[in-house]
Amino acid sequence: MKSKFSFLLSAIILCCVFTCSNSKQDYATMLIYGGTIYTVDSTSATVEAVAIKNNKILFVGSLEEAEAYKNEQTEVIDLKGKTMTPGLIEGHGHFMGLGYNELNLDLMNTTSYQAIVDAVAERVKTAKPGEWITGRGWHQSKWDSMPAEIVHGFQTHHLLSSISPNNPVYLRHASGHAGFANAKAMEVAGLQSLVLDGIKEFDVEGGEVLVDASGRPTGVFNERAQGLITQHIPEKTPETDIKAFELAVEACHKNGITSFHDAGIGKETIDHFNKMKSEGKMNTRIYAMLTGWDENLLNDWYKKGIMVDEDHLFTIRSVKLNCDGALGSRGAWLLEPYTDRPDHFGHETLPMDFVKKTALNGLQNGFQVCAHAIGDRANREILDRYEAAFKELPESTSNHRFRIEHAQHLHPDDIPRFAELQVIPAMQAVHMSSDRPWAIDRLGEKRIKEGAYMWQDLLQSGVPIVNGTDVPVEPLNPIASFYASVSRKTLKGIPEGGYEPEQKMTRAQALKSYTLDAAYGAFEEAIKGSISVGKLADFTIYNQDLMTVAENKLLDTKIVMTIFDGKVVYTMK
Repeated sequence: MKSKFSFLLSAIILCCVFTCSNSKQDYATMLIYGGTIYTVDSTSATVEAVAIKNNKILFVGSLEEAEAYKNEQTEVIDLKGKTMTPGLIEGHGHFMGLGYNELNLDLMNTTSYQAIVDAVAERVKTAKPGEWITGRGWHQSKWDSMPAEIVHGFQTHHLLSSISPNNPVYLRHASGHAGFANAKAMEVAGLQSLVLDGIKEFDVEGGEVLVDASGRPTGVFNERAQGLITQHIPEKTPETDIKAFELAVEACHKNGITSFHDAGIGKETIDHFNKMKSEGKMNTRIYAMLTGWDENLLNDWYKKGIMVDEDHLFTIRSVKLNCDGALGSRGAWLLEPYTDRPDHFGHETLPMDFVKKTALNGLQNGFQVCAHAIGDRANREILDRYEAAFKELPESTSNHRFRIEHAQHLHPDDIPRFAELQVIPAMQAVHMSSDRPWAIDRLGEKRIKEGAYMWQDLLQSGVPIVNGTDVPVEPLNPIASFYASVSRKTLKGIPEGGYEPEQKMTRAQALKSYTLDAAYGAFEEAIKGSISVGKLADFTIYNQDLMTVAENKLLDTKIVMTIFDGKVVYTMK
């Protein structure tokens, strides 16, 4: 009898120990409920509640079942009818450019040359003589009117120079593929005083210096010719780098961005990001692409191999190649000449032999290759080089996930090649909204309708699309890009029905392009991109249901809360 009692007592104790330890193991640090929760998980489109433990998703399902994971320490968030999705992923942007855009002159919303001049004039008032004034965001094709004096569709420096005689000024085009300098900046660079016979003296491989009828530079420097000026701009300081980084993180949180694909960074930025991580400031997950301009950097990383961060904060496993320019500056590399400049085809800004070489190195060393291509010729040439590399190393192509960044203008024959070669198009839908009204002047109606912003054709061919904004080329706002994806309209809501409406994404496709498909584009679909058990606890919460609200109300959607790594990092005031 005594032995039976001892056995029973031992069993009760063991059961209690197991139950208590199991309860301790499974309690949630946060429970979220009370609104529409879109999972982007094929097993259940929406759920009532999500429970998380620390920085991982513990449970997804009904509120009744989720309550079992709650204890007195659980933080409870009632959505009060709001909508939640997986944390949004910026699929192509420039992180430090985002931060520095906050520090320097932001010309994104200027609507005329005079507005640029006025902004610089204000900065001149507080600048010391000789101090550089820099900014970014102007776009001549988006202005309400053009100045009287233009060369190849661009303004000249004279008005800018007149209000800034003692300060060198350099203002990057919104695309980043051109820049505008005043006389003082060109004087510092040794250019303005030259009397030239013609443009040949300014020949720059992969770039162009625009000159007037007398051969003098107009102040516009296209593509790689920008280096003639930028090499003279003082280096950034550690202090400004830290501030820019912090501002970029803050901007991500305000816009519901929990992960960021940084499209091209060098050694200094890598060191800076590692420092920020070591100091606990890496509060956005960065998936970084090595800049293809620095071959020594690439070779060093080929030897070291990819860096996949076990904390999922800073990963390097891809290479970014800049292969042509932008459409706005007429730098995009085209198969046929520009409609509004018939003697010009754009620029090949990187030798295609180097694209092939990098593709082979990528396959051999486990690095994804991401090549910038906007024009149809650039896209075709890159697809050709990728295909050649795949044929040379077929054993290394099973999961390469090579990308083309932008894939903006395609020849119809090349659209199915993305799926055939398993190349991912990373396309920023908001570019259609911003560019389409004037892009027809560059390409003509036939090329626009047959090959521009071909989202639905690409999706139907069987490839995912990675969405984003290309910040600071466009504002980081994901709602604008989501709206452009599903409406094919400008942000002013025109035209009725949208441009080439057959290419619209559905709302489900658009959300997936900002979450699970973007995660796939970075080999991270197993840890993020959907609200699924075991994945990282990154969420974006909105004031209204962006999946059902009327299209004309979509742009009223606001980010009201961002949860990153299991913690609330932003709440709208």
